[in-house]
Amino acid sequence: MSTDLGTTDLGTTDLGATASAHVPRPAQRAADPAAADGPAADVGRASDRGARIAAVAIALVWHLAIGLPAVLGAWSTLAAPTVVAAGWLAACALGGYAAHRLLHGVPPPALPLALPLAAALLTVDAAVFAAAGREQLFAAANWAWTGLAWFFVVVLWGRPIRWMIVLLAGHAALALAALVGDGATAPADLTRFTMYVYGTSSLPVAVFTGAAVIATLARERAATATATLAVRAERDAAERAWADRRARLALVGGAAEQVLAELADGRADPGDPFVQRRCVLAATRLRRLIAESDDVPDPLLHELRAAADLAERNGLPIELIAIGTPPPLPVEVRRRLADPLAAALADATGWARLTVVAGPDEVAVSLVTPDGQGPGAADPPTARAGDDNQVEHVHERDGEIRWTQTRWRRP
Repeated sequence: MSTDLGTTDLGTTDLGATASAHVPRPAQRAADPAAADGPAADVGRASDRGARIAAVAIALVWHLAIGLPAVLGAWSTLAAPTVVAAGWLAACALGGYAAHRLLHGVPPPALPLALPLAAALLTVDAAVFAAAGREQLFAAANWAWTGLAWFFVVVLWGRPIRWMIVLLAGHAALALAALVGDGATAPADLTRFTMYVYGTSSLPVAVFTGAAVIATLARERAATATATLAVRAERDAAERAWADRRARLALVGGAAEQVLAELADGRADPGDPFVQRRCVLAATRLRRLIAESDDVPDPLLHELRAAADLAERNGLPIELIAIGTPPPLPVEVRRRLADPLAAALADATGWARLTVVAGPDEVAVSLVTPDGQGPGAADPPTARAGDDNQVEHVHERDGEIRWTQTRWRRP
């Protein structure tokens, strides 16, 4: 008997690996969260951007809506109104520059730039306190009391909280120096000073730290959700792979189990042409099913080559011609395209020519062999066009050649 089921290499083929799923695991977070990439980092940046907009809006609205009218209203009572106004403009310029960077997603100023900005704001702070005078020391016209802390928030955004504490401490020291210089050292003045320092520092510090905490929590929760979804996707893929593996094992077992059992029990004669054909069919189907699991660019051609290789090993000269590149096809469609050709190859004698013509929306596979009166000479059933999966099967013979074709068309 020329058919050798051992040519399918079942002893060395791991059918348990026929269905594999590749699910990317969540990437490790970068050391710098601001520079991290991925969904978690996007969520963190979105949360941080909302806090940036809020901080810039508070600083600029407070400076324009409260500070400017107060300066203009108390112009005549200020000790040096020109200095107070110049300080107001300088703070507006510094704050506008920092706000532009924040709203356009520019990273916080590096240390060589952040220090001059902070020093410039403290210089403006000292000038305004000195120019306000004793009468306006605790009034709204001394806009540095309430407005400058928000510019600290904008300038130091993204920096460690200790920077903010240092600037606010410097701000409080300059205010205390102004009180001493103006002689406002009475218990009532010192009490007002303490209240002003607490009242004007607590809210900016809360916004500064709260925004960082909220962005960090949002990023961590997004990272946790991403990891959870990745694990769930990996579990689902593993379950699908397990189900596919069971289905493929059932197909492989069904392809050869019956004929091997009959041969083992002596109920089938190895010399019988019909038994030989069944063995060839089983071996061809096993080889094609095994080829389905290979990770190759063109699965259909790979499976057809596997069937042609087995036929060639059994002594059948075969020519395989491929024109075009088949589009990605589901496994079931590939099976319906290849199975009738594999069955015809099992019955072929003399020679065979296998042709694959493929386009983006259509694939046609045809086999031409000499016509004969072998055990499989009867015409196989022909599927109608337009049936499930858009696969058509046509079989013709004229006494000289047999022509079998399967065709798939995109719906």
